Amino acid sequence: MKLSLTSIDNIPMVEPGDDLVEIILAGLASMGESLQSGDVLVLAQKIVSKAENQYVNLNDITPTEAAVLLGQEVDKDPRKVQVILNESNEVVRKRPGVLIVEHRLGFVAANAGIDQSNIFQAGVDGDDLCLLLPLDPDASAQALRRGIADRLDIDVGVIINDSIGRAWRIGTVGLAIGVAGLTALDDYVGGTDIFGRELLVTQVAAADELAAGASLVMGQTTEKAPVVLVRGYQPQAPSAPELAGVKPLLRPKAMDMFR
Repeated sequence: MKLSLTSIDNIPMVEPGDDLVEIILAGLASMGESLQSGDVLVLAQKIVSKAENQYVNLNDITPTEAAVLLGQEVDKDPRKVQVILNESNEVVRKRPGVLIVEHRLGFVAANAGIDQSNIFQAGVDGDDLCLLLPLDPDASAQALRRGIADRLDIDVGVIINDSIGRAWRIGTVGLAIGVAGLTALDDYVGGTDIFGRELLVTQVAAADELAAGASLVMGQTTEKAPVVLVRGYQPQAPSAPELAGVKPLLRPKAMDMFR
């Protein structure tokens, strides 16, 4: 397999209401490139959230008593803690400087994925501005995929990724939070290895691996490369509705030995 990951040039600062499909196609055209069926586009969560106007001004937030107390415990602005709680199902871990929660979408992340870096709104102090994750990243990915199909009559995969920490490692990696047009989890259970032995537990988080690779190309600071074209992977559509989207990647709480 030959796999290439290429950042798409000339992606502007995204504003609420922007057409991401139009922006991506214009960026590709500026490179003399075009999409092909079987390509996968990986988009940084931040530009999707910006286009969907997922901004929150902390000056509009009144923290509850619980948020104030938790903010004191973890040394965070109680207004931001309130926004985190609003986006969460439960608090998983906490200590000064750290608040780990189960996001309402089901995955575990610091601060519910709420971000304050590389965002701007006129008239709002940067310390008072937050950007939430998309309301439904799978739906956002599917809308982008449909938009490309409508304009170009081709079938591509779309991944929305975010940088998330891991329980056993230092540093963040890109993980898929929204998936459309490909199977997020490749299940090889029941197959055989090269010696004919049956595979009993082998499942590959394909969407996460693509997201992590794309994150290296995107960078994390001033690179301004929020969209990556993956070519050569040849994504396979989910074989059943319950295998679509990012949900197959989420470990059920009953199977989570660390909660």
